[in-house]
Amino acid sequence: MVEAGPPVRDIDIREGASPAAIIAEMGGAGGFGATGMAAGLDILHEMSTDSECLRFLSFVGATVSTGLRGVLRDMARRKMFDVIITTCGALDHDLARSFADYNAGSFTMDDAELAGQDIHRLGSVLVPSSSYGTLIEEKMQGFLGAEYESGTRSVSTADVTRIIGERTGEGSFLHWAAKNSIPVIVPGIMDGAVGSQVWTFCQGHPGFSLDIVRDSEVLSGLVFGAKRSGALMLGGGISKHHTLWWNQYRGGLDYALYVTTADEHDGSLSGAPVREAVSWGKVARGARQATLRAEATVAVPFLYAALLERLASRPQA
Repeated sequence: MVEAGPPVRDIDIREGASPAAIIAEMGGAGGFGATGMAAGLDILHEMSTDSECLRFLSFVGATVSTGLRGVLRDMARRKMFDVIITTCGALDHDLARSFADYNAGSFTMDDAELAGQDIHRLGSVLVPSSSYGTLIEEKMQGFLGAEYESGTRSVSTADVTRIIGERTGEGSFLHWAAKNSIPVIVPGIMDGAVGSQVWTFCQGHPGFSLDIVRDSEVLSGLVFGAKRSGALMLGGGISKHHTLWWNQYRGGLDYALYVTTADEHDGSLSGAPVREAVSWGKVARGARQATLRAEATVAVPFLYAALLERLASRPQA
């Protein structure tokens, strides 16, 4: 027999309502994505207040080309997570935007015309070529050169992200990750400009190498010692899967919130809801988990504002 839930309540927005209050109202709305927002906030709050939980943050690189970078940066600044897993694009955009500007555009702009003006388009974000390729090349060759001169001959991706973070300003999420000793792991580092510059540097400096196996040592050291683990995953692909993959070794995530716009019916990992990962042992059977079908730049700022509000209102021990 199917058991019905509580009655659907109309959302009541009062003047001056806070993000946490609005999302709480969404929890009683019955449908559709609103209930996912409320469940997601509850999961993030439980995960954030569990002192024995190892917290993962994963996100795709494109988010860093947008203003959502500011939220990711603040998460690192506040030490909200213990480890970050992302893509090379996140390094590219964080480094580039630390020294140059991207611009607002639209999804409907003429790409042939943009190419003629040496402007790349990333969705509705415009990336001037002068703010990207050559800039990243110059910075990375300089950063790696300094490391090489100091005696470094091998780097992991966690080392690469730390090296960048130590040389960028407070606007960079990598800066705060490095400052707070939060490892940033990039399993697909060769798929981007920063990774290409590491490869280029290796060609001109015999004996210098990229050792991605050392990243596995970092992750194993964290995962195998964790009593519980949780993750906020923004977008799919390799950053999401690497997070899930490593957590299978400890019986799966105990908390999991996945924010995505991808569809599950093509069988892709990016479209797969969190519950699919239960069948692989990557999310625990009894986990607090939810998949929020929403675009991250829209949903995450509200979720984060509500989370900070809830955390600030906790009774002090």
